[in-house]
Amino acid sequence: MGYVIDPRKNWAMSEQLLASEADPRRQIILKTLIAHSKSECVADFDALMATVSPNAHYHSYATDDVAMNEAQSPKGKDGVAAYYQGIVGSGCHRIEHDIERMSVGQDVITTEGVLKMAYPGNVLGMIGVEVADKDALYLYSSRLLIVWEFDDEGLVLCEDSYAGPGEKFDGIAERAIAPDQIYVVSAEDVA
Repeated sequence: MGYVIDPRKNWAMSEQLLASEADPRRQIILKTLIAHSKSECVADFDALMATVSPNAHYHSYATDDVAMNEAQSPKGKDGVAAYYQGIVGSGCHRIEHDIERMSVGQDVITTEGVLKMAYPGNVLGMIGVEVADKDALYLYSSRLLIVWEFDDEGLVLCEDSYAGPGEKFDGIAERAIAPDQIYVVSAEDVA
């Protein structure tokens, strides 16, 4: 079955690059990114936070709305923890980032591709988007570039996101998706 959202794409290219990477530092940060992506998909909060630096500071440049960007730019490990708890608690953790291009340096990885998210109808209602069914899921789509920076221990220091073109919230009320159109990541997928 073809899925509308398949979170396994979030780490597929990282695993491909890791398989042929000889540089020890690059291996470390690729492994961290893979662990981060996998734990995020299965909402394993402890494993996710184990990949985050105590000095983390994320930055969002996803919209023209400065307040919304700031709300999605947590600072410090506690701020990042609260940010991820909010994502999982709201049900907005069904995410696919189909990475098409990736660059790996000593301290920075960039990932670029199409992001798809299943937004719960009730969350859309809270941000002023009217939908027919508050219990349904709706497809958000945007091109996304993320700059990942890693500290000396190989932990995620920043996840700076830049959004490009895509449907985003325009017409999202017309893009309902069924739960069976979303691949559910299993323990075997992240082992």
